[in-house]
Amino acid sequence: MKKRTSNATYDIQYHFVWIPKYRKRVLVGGIRERVKELLEEGAEINSFEIMELNIQPDHVHLLVSAKPRYSPSEIMRLLKGGSSRRIREEHPELEEFLWGDSFWADGYYVSTHSKVTEEVVRRYIKEQDKDR
Repeated sequence: MKKRTSNATYDIQYHFVWIPKYRKRVLVGGIRERVKELLEEGAEINSFEIMELNIQPDHVHLLVSAKPRYSPSEIMRLLKGGSSRRIREEHPELEEFLWGDSFWADGYYVSTHSKVTEEVVRRYIKEQDKDR
């Protein structure tokens, strides 16, 4: 679905994948649910549309649509930065094996998708749970 700003009509979708520091399998239980809440909150604050979200124990898949003014690096800075700070504050027990100031590892994977491949990406993200 095309969206509009005062200067543009757009249909931009990014598929992001990123991991916790050291690819630790910490995205489970309450931490998994809190990360989901924080990502949804960050998306709402910044007017991003989460199209699909799947959180695995050691990585996150996100299909998101954002206004053209947001670069992929800005989207990641906003979502990873905000969620990292809050998770570290709310779960001090993570400090034992996630040293330093960040919850997330540096870097991420990103690709763009057109309507032609959107369903393939959606199905792929949804089917991640089948490997658990």
